[in-house]
Amino acid sequence: MHSSVLHAQRTAIKSNVLYLATATFNAGIETRLSKKWTLDFSAGWNPFTFSDNKKLKHIVVQPEARYWLCAPYSGHFIGANILYSHYNAGGVNLPFGIFPELDDHRFQGDLGAVGLVYGYSWMLPGKRWSVEAVVGLGYGLTHYSKYACEVCGSKIGEDTKSLFMPTKLAVSVVYYLK
Repeated sequence: MHSSVLHAQRTAIKSNVLYLATATFNAGIETRLSKKWTLDFSAGWNPFTFSDNKKLKHIVVQPEARYWLCAPYSGHFIGANILYSHYNAGGVNLPFGIFPELDDHRFQGDLGAVGLVYGYSWMLPGKRWSVEAVVGLGYGLTHYSKYACEVCGSKIGEDTKSLFMPTKLAVSVVYYLK
Protein backbone atom coordinates (compact mmCIF):
# COMPACT_ATOMS: atom_id res chain seq x y z
CA MET A 1 0.00 0.00 0.00
CA HIS A 2 1.27 3.48 -0.89
CA SER A 3 4.65 2.02 -1.96
CA SER A 4 5.58 5.07 -4.06
CA VAL A 5 4.56 7.36 -1.20
CA LEU A 6 6.56 5.31 1.32
CA HIS A 7 9.59 5.22 -0.96
CA ALA A 8 9.61 9.02 -0.95
CA GLN A 9 9.55 9.30 2.86
CA ARG A 10 12.89 10.22 4.34
CA THR A 11 12.21 11.55 7.86
CA ALA A 12 9.50 10.99 10.45
CA ILE A 13 8.71 12.55 13.82
CA LYS A 14 6.76 10.64 16.44
CA SER A 15 5.42 10.46 19.95
CA ASN A 16 4.81 7.36 22.08
CA VAL A 17 1.27 7.58 23.49
CA LEU A 18 2.07 4.95 26.16
CA TYR A 19 4.74 7.29 27.50
CA LEU A 20 2.30 10.19 27.42
CA ALA A 21 -0.06 8.09 29.57
CA THR A 22 2.63 8.11 32.31
CA ALA A 23 2.98 11.93 32.06
CA THR A 24 6.30 11.57 30.24
CA PHE A 25 7.03 14.14 27.56
CA ASN A 26 8.60 12.38 24.62
CA ALA A 27 9.53 12.73 20.99
CA GLY A 28 11.38 10.76 18.39
CA ILE A 29 12.85 11.28 14.97
CA GLU A 30 13.56 8.58 12.41
CA THR A 31 15.45 8.91 9.18
CA ARG A 32 15.96 6.56 6.28
CA LEU A 33 19.56 5.45 5.77
CA SER A 34 19.13 3.08 2.80
CA LYS A 35 16.61 0.93 0.97
CA LYS A 36 15.86 -1.19 4.08
CA TRP A 37 17.47 0.64 7.05
CA THR A 38 16.38 3.52 9.25
CA LEU A 39 17.82 5.12 12.38
CA ASP A 40 15.40 6.11 15.14
CA PHE A 41 16.30 8.36 18.07
CA SER A 42 13.84 8.96 20.88
CA ALA A 43 13.97 10.74 24.21
CA GLY A 44 11.63 11.14 27.16
CA TRP A 45 11.45 13.28 30.29
CA ASN A 46 9.21 13.03 33.32
CA PRO A 47 9.86 15.86 35.82
CA PHE A 48 6.74 15.37 37.97
CA THR A 49 6.17 14.57 41.62
CA PHE A 50 2.54 13.60 42.25
CA SER A 51 0.43 13.57 45.40
CA ASP A 52 1.90 11.73 48.39
CA ASN A 53 5.32 12.31 46.78
CA LYS A 54 4.78 9.56 44.19
CA LYS A 55 7.27 9.90 41.37
CA LEU A 56 8.64 8.19 38.31
CA LYS A 57 11.00 11.02 37.43
CA HIS A 58 13.45 10.18 34.69
CA ILE A 59 15.18 11.25 31.56
CA VAL A 60 15.83 8.65 28.87
CA VAL A 61 17.55 8.59 25.49
CA GLN A 62 17.31 5.67 23.09
CA PRO A 63 18.89 5.28 19.65
CA GLU A 64 17.68 2.36 17.56
CA ALA A 65 18.71 0.85 14.21
CA ARG A 66 15.83 -0.73 12.25
CA TYR A 67 15.81 -3.18 9.35
CA TRP A 68 12.49 -3.10 7.45
CA LEU A 69 11.38 -6.38 5.90
CA CYS A 70 9.50 -4.64 3.08
CA ALA A 71 10.37 -0.94 2.84
CA PRO A 72 11.09 1.76 5.43
CA TYR A 73 8.00 2.88 7.36
CA SER A 74 5.84 0.03 6.06
CA GLY A 75 4.98 -3.24 7.79
CA HIS A 76 7.34 -5.37 9.88
CA PHE A 77 10.77 -4.37 11.16
CA ILE A 78 13.41 -5.76 13.49
CA GLY A 79 16.23 -3.88 15.11
CA ALA A 80 18.55 -3.22 17.99
CA ASN A 81 18.53 -0.42 20.54
CA ILE A 82 20.54 1.01 23.39
CA LEU A 83 19.03 2.89 26.27
CA TYR A 84 20.31 5.25 28.96
CA SER A 85 18.18 6.60 31.79
CA HIS A 86 18.75 8.62 34.94
CA TYR A 87 15.85 8.04 37.33
CA ASN A 88 14.39 9.04 40.70
CA ALA A 89 11.35 6.93 41.57
CA GLY A 90 9.38 6.02 44.67
CA GLY A 91 6.00 5.68 46.35
CA VAL A 92 4.54 3.90 43.34
CA ASN A 93 2.69 0.59 43.37
CA LEU A 94 3.22 -0.86 39.90
CA PRO A 95 0.84 -3.49 38.47
CA PHE A 96 1.57 -7.23 38.37
CA GLY A 97 3.97 -6.98 41.34
CA ILE A 98 6.67 -5.30 39.22
CA PHE A 99 9.37 -3.79 41.47
CA PRO A 100 7.41 -4.23 44.74
CA GLU A 101 9.97 -2.25 46.79
CA LEU A 102 9.13 0.87 44.79
CA ASP A 103 5.97 1.28 46.88
CA ASP A 104 7.85 1.86 50.18
CA HIS A 105 11.27 3.08 49.03
CA ARG A 106 12.81 5.64 46.73
CA PHE A 107 15.47 4.66 44.19
CA GLN A 108 17.78 7.05 42.40
CA GLY A 109 20.31 5.95 39.83
CA ASP A 110 21.37 5.27 36.28
CA LEU A 111 20.38 2.50 33.90
CA GLY A 112 22.00 1.37 30.67
CA ALA A 113 20.61 -1.39 28.46
CA VAL A 114 20.91 -3.04 25.05
CA GLY A 115 18.09 -4.89 23.36
CA LEU A 116 16.45 -6.32 20.29
CA VAL A 117 13.15 -4.94 18.98
CA TYR A 118 10.28 -6.03 16.78
CA GLY A 119 7.69 -3.64 15.40
CA TYR A 120 5.01 -3.02 12.85
CA SER A 121 3.88 0.19 11.16
CA TRP A 122 0.37 0.81 9.81
CA MET A 123 -0.09 3.60 7.27
CA LEU A 124 -3.16 5.71 7.88
CA PRO A 125 -5.23 7.16 5.04
CA GLY A 126 -3.32 9.98 3.39
CA LYS A 127 0.37 10.37 2.81
CA ARG A 128 1.77 11.65 6.09
CA TRP A 129 0.50 9.64 9.09
CA SER A 130 0.99 6.17 10.54
CA VAL A 131 0.82 4.27 13.81
CA GLU A 132 3.59 1.94 14.91
CA ALA A 133 3.85 -0.59 17.71
CA VAL A 134 7.23 -1.73 19.06
CA VAL A 135 8.35 -4.17 21.74
CA GLY A 136 11.95 -4.71 22.81
CA LEU A 137 13.71 -7.04 25.21
CA GLY A 138 17.29 -6.98 26.37
CA TYR A 139 19.86 -6.79 29.11
CA GLY A 140 20.29 -3.87 31.48
CA LEU A 141 22.72 -2.75 34.15
CA THR A 142 21.70 -0.27 36.84
CA HIS A 143 23.56 1.41 39.68
CA TYR A 144 21.32 3.03 42.28
CA SER A 145 20.95 4.37 45.79
CA LYS A 146 18.02 3.19 47.91
CA TYR A 147 16.28 5.46 50.43
CA ALA A 148 14.17 4.53 53.47
CA CYS A 149 11.07 6.37 52.33
CA GLU A 150 9.95 8.05 49.15
CA VAL A 151 9.96 11.53 50.75
CA CYS A 152 12.91 12.25 52.98
CA GLY A 153 14.38 8.98 54.19
CA SER A 154 18.01 8.31 54.82
CA LYS A 155 20.08 6.44 52.30
CA ILE A 156 19.97 2.76 53.31
CA GLY A 157 21.97 1.21 50.55
CA GLU A 158 23.62 1.29 47.20
CA ASP A 159 23.77 -1.50 44.66
CA THR A 160 24.50 -2.47 41.08
CA LYS A 161 22.23 -5.02 39.43
CA SER A 162 21.96 -6.60 36.03
CA LEU A 163 18.66 -7.84 34.67
CA PHE A 164 16.81 -9.03 31.61
CA MET A 165 14.18 -6.42 30.93
CA PRO A 166 11.92 -4.74 28.40
CA THR A 167 13.96 -2.13 26.57
CA LYS A 168 11.02 -0.67 24.67
CA LEU A 169 7.25 -0.67 24.68
CA ALA A 170 5.70 1.85 22.35
CA VAL A 171 2.56 2.68 20.43
CA SER A 172 3.52 5.79 18.51
CA VAL A 173 1.76 8.27 16.30
CA VAL A 174 4.07 9.06 13.37
CA TYR A 175 4.12 12.07 11.02
CA TYR A 176 6.27 12.00 7.87
CA LEU A 177 8.10 15.22 7.02
CA LYS A 178 9.27 13.95 3.61
